[in-house]
Amino acid sequence: MKPIITLFTALLFASCGEEPRKEKTEKQNKTVEENTETEAPKLRHVVLFKFKESSSTEDINLVEEAFNALPSKIDVIKGYEWGMNNSPESLNKDLTHCFLLTFDNEDDRDTYLTHPDHVAFGDIAGPHIADVLVVDYWAK
Repeated sequence: MKPIITLFTALLFASCGEEPRKEKTEKQNKTVEENTETEAPKLRHVVLFKFKESSSTEDINLVEEAFNALPSKIDVIKGYEWGMNNSPESLNKDLTHCFLLTFDNEDDRDTYLTHPDHVAFGDIAGPHIADVLVVDYWAK
């Protein structure tokens, strides 16, 4: 009976080795590579705002709501998210709000930039913006 228990214990320990984890990792990496190859690159449009000290909380909320409405008004926007800076590094140069939009291509981004609803948003936000930073990049 001892040899059977010893054999069973050896097989149990052998099955708990690193090999299955490595196989799973390779499969996960292959899935990521396949998705990267089949998915077209996306153009990201990052907008950072610093609000004027004279802008009230209500003014800032109005700008947030107006920006948040743009994806439902402009169909070339393929992705959207936003948030407020919470970095502990204090390197944000008083830029507090970050908006990230995704486009399929530069033509769609350019359509967004000149779209009447985006222009109208500028009229709402403009009086409250002390500084703005915009960066566009192709996601890799």
